[in-house]
Amino acid sequence: MLQIYNTLTRKKENFVPLAPGKVRMYVCGMTVYDYCHLGHARVLVVFDMVQRWLRTSGFEVTYVRNVTDIDDKIIQRAARNGESVASLTTRFIDALHDDEARLGVERPAHEPRATQFVPAMVAMIDRLVGKGLAYPAANGDVYYAVREFPAYGRLSGKTLADLRAGERVEVDANKRDPLDFVLWKAAKPGEPSWESPWGPGRPGWHIECSVMSEHYLGEHFDIHGGGQDLQFPHHENEIAQSEGAHDHIFVNYWMHNGFVRVDNEKMSKSLGNFFTVREVLERFDPEVVRFFILRAHYRSPLNYSDTHLEDARQALTRLYTALRGHPLAPRPIDWEEPFAARFKAAMDDDFATPDAIAVLFDLAGEVNRTGSPDLAMLLRALGAVLGLLARSPEAYLQGAASEVGGDPALAGPSPQEIEALIAQRLAARRHRDFARADQIRAELASRGILLEDGSSGTTWRRR
Repeated sequence: MLQIYNTLTRKKENFVPLAPGKVRMYVCGMTVYDYCHLGHARVLVVFDMVQRWLRTSGFEVTYVRNVTDIDDKIIQRAARNGESVASLTTRFIDALHDDEARLGVERPAHEPRATQFVPAMVAMIDRLVGKGLAYPAANGDVYYAVREFPAYGRLSGKTLADLRAGERVEVDANKRDPLDFVLWKAAKPGEPSWESPWGPGRPGWHIECSVMSEHYLGEHFDIHGGGQDLQFPHHENEIAQSEGAHDHIFVNYWMHNGFVRVDNEKMSKSLGNFFTVREVLERFDPEVVRFFILRAHYRSPLNYSDTHLEDARQALTRLYTALRGHPLAPRPIDWEEPFAARFKAAMDDDFATPDAIAVLFDLAGEVNRTGSPDLAMLLRALGAVLGLLARSPEAYLQGAASEVGGDPALAGPSPQEIEALIAQRLAARRHRDFARADQIRAELASRGILLEDGSSGTTWRRR
């Protein structure tokens, strides 16, 4: 049975959806004022993997991932660029879609934008005010009264006293309590605004996810996910808003993926140590990046370096090499088969992709040892569950940098040039000119092309 580590309870739990056979899942998406970095890519890939395994397990999945298209950073960036907020966010939403497509990430069933749901946010805020859980301030803002929600801190495992003592909270004379958070921001000159009972303004960040998840999934649903950095305060605040408004549980299973780190520091724009997805894909195949992300368990830290990505590239190359010469199509999976059963056990154990990928390598070893087309098709089928191994081996092994988004100047010789040199090498060997044959092999190796001689002839791949 599938088990999921629930951040709320801090333990693995058997997954039992609210409606048999159906899963409703919401994941916090991107704030679209810049290109996605590798930390964002991890969220995209991790929860794509989760929804793929849920579907493979026979569930009907409704997957919602939002877009934040209005907030302080967006307004500031648009003003700095001299463009409208709509122009900025549209451009970066398009970039997000391009990045996720290249990483093999399937689009969610619904991708709501915050600006489409402002009236519903106003209605929820008004309900919270009416219940005494929120209050308008003298400056026109509306705040959530944290002290009125006794369960606040449950997700982060902290009491209100702990949070007040340990959190660095901005001092604001308009708040009754330093931990109170904004639900509605009064309009400032030149900023986008909407009408509300408290005057023109715009929603705070936290309220949008409570409203959009409810619209698509209902007041109570199965899984809510996002990056570890959202656990507090964003997800804590969502619980306070939604459970405060409706007086019942909001989400059954909370999932959080770990940070991406560079030199043991969290990758983030604020620290300036981030790499955009586009920058990484200039040097590495998108499938290598996806494989790199999935080799680590989703809850563990992921340490970024070119060395680790190069190691992932070589490992993925071994899997594709095992598929060479075998049928391209996967086959139906019999989950009782030993390799498939081990793969399933790994994935059912809180989506343990490192163990599932270890099964792929064991299976590749058997393919190499036995030459079994049936096992090769199983390898491809299990890889497909993770969004891997979908290309022909030649497309991956011989793909030029320019074909995967890299710098064409680094692409090396063309396939036509390589095949011509292989033909020259074959002719030299026939004439017993082994020095010339070795010279051609060395020349290709120096240009990043490795030749592999076998019983069926010579094949090649890029280093």
